[in-house]
Amino acid sequence: MIHIPPNLTIDPAEIEFTFSRSPGPGGQNVNKVETKAQLRFDIGASQSLTDTQKRKLRRALSTRITKDDVLLISCWRHRTQGANRDGAIERFRELLTDALRPVKKRRKTQPSRRAKERRLAEKRKRSDVKRMRRSRPGDDA
Repeated sequence: MIHIPPNLTIDPAEIEFTFSRSPGPGGQNVNKVETKAQLRFDIGASQSLTDTQKRKLRRALSTRITKDDVLLISCWRHRTQGANRDGAIERFRELLTDALRPVKKRRKTQPSRRAKERRLAEKRKRSDVKRMRRSRPGDDA
């Protein structure tokens, strides 16, 4: 089981991997061995997620989800297929954790009286500076 904090677990059977040749490190090995791992997770077909969680994922990860409602994650950072597979799972875990984190509601605040006074005083000061720079009729300097 793949554990997603705080209390979600994803069945590994819901995740599918495909492997291909990697553009990453590997030297001569890179041209012969399929080390790039691509994780595929069908959000719509998932039994582990509630409808609310599915909606949140679709909204938060919209750029990574295909038209078929499949989340794609690729990893080719490592030289071995197993390490790239683990890297893709770790990235999957991070993405789901971030996407399902509850959104903090913004509390309305007001500026303090002192802050308002300071802002208005600064505006008056700036206005005075600009007024002093203006040329007056009759000043032919």
